Amino acid sequence: MLIIFDLDGTLIDSSRDLAISVNAMREHLGMPPLEPLLIHSYVGNGAAMLVRRSLGPAVTDEMAERGLAYFLKFYRAHALQHTRCYPGIPEVLEELWQQEHKLAILTNKPTKISTDIVAGLGIGRYFFHIYGGDSLFGKKPDPEGIRLLREEAGEPTGNTLMVGDSAVDVQTARNAGVRCCGVGWGIQPESFELNPPDFLIQSPRELIGELEVRS
Repeated sequence: MLIIFDLDGTLIDSSRDLAISVNAMREHLGMPPLEPLLIHSYVGNGAAMLVRRSLGPAVTDEMAERGLAYFLKFYRAHALQHTRCYPGIPEVLEELWQQEHKLAILTNKPTKISTDIVAGLGIGRYFFHIYGGDSLFGKKPDPEGIRLLREEAGEPTGNTLMVGDSAVDVQTARNAGVRCCGVGWGIQPESFELNPPDFLIQSPRELIGELEVRS
């Protein structure tokens, strides 16, 4: 089976480093800090959208460009300061890999930062491909990333599962015609109220059991 994971809020808890980086950008632009929980609500549609949302509705294109450049530079240097895998994730990835499932990451985070983070956390070896928000196709919920990963893995839609923590992941799976597993420990699980996944797990370990039942 092909299992495609979202990154932030699904495999890794990056919420603190993202909030620190956003507020460093706002300070650089002469703006006061935002509450971390508000920043977390802006995560999920890529770095450019995170920056625009964090700078407010009156932001100009020029300020958004300056803010994005500073945010990315700061975040690259601090992306692993507090970020960790969620408890149980490394062990579950190891078991899925041992079971010969094909694992990949599809995130709206920039590809290089994503690759560096998973390598730094020691889980990079499990994934045959990582597609980020700056890949040639559109960001999630555009289904092209799933289509390409399916093509590379040689798996049909019925043997593909998207795993994520937000409505964006559900929408991506729906657009691609594949099933979606929602996770209850992420940054935006409340978004499942309007976009429910096919099934929801509350711990990484539950994914193993659900795959056994649903395969």
